Amino acid sequence: MFMSMFLFSFAMSITPGPVNTVILSTSINYGLKRTISYISGATIGFVLLLIFIGFGLHSVFISYPFLLKILAILGAFFVSYIGYKIMFSYAKVSIEDNGKINIPGFRDGFLLQWLNPKAWLACISGTTMFSSLNGYNSLITFIIIYFITCYICLFFWGVCGDRFALILNKG
Repeated sequence: MFMSMFLFSFAMSITPGPVNTVILSTSINYGLKRTISYISGATIGFVLLLIFIGFGLHSVFISYPFLLKILAILGAFFVSYIGYKIMFSYAKVSIEDNGKINIPGFRDGFLLQWLNPKAWLACISGTTMFSSLNGYNSLITFIIIYFITCYICLFFWGVCGDRFALILNKG
């Protein structure tokens, strides 16, 4: 059961999605160190979503299925907005009027997970597969495994972006 939980969480965390794309883009432009806050926010945001779904939020969506459609539409708009911002961002660091560098942070990573269709799919399917009517032990184990695996996979995307920046800046 542990291996199934790990493989599921690994496959869902390592495959490209909106969060991984933002991590890659941010770490290419600003480095791994400045991306860790976003990675932490995305990981914690996802795990909290997993906890809420695993411990009862899915019953709300069963009773009110239109809420899931609204969430899907909002998520699609938000992911499209993030994609637009990445696509039209400059290669150079932009400085706002107040002198601060505009880098996605903890809050951005946290919120993107709650509007990310891939995260919702992973949470709903994961809790369906790994929860039990006999108790919460398997669900708690799944949440712990997912937290560790998700953080490592997202950190890996940050390392890749950091290394790609070295290659891109040599030319």
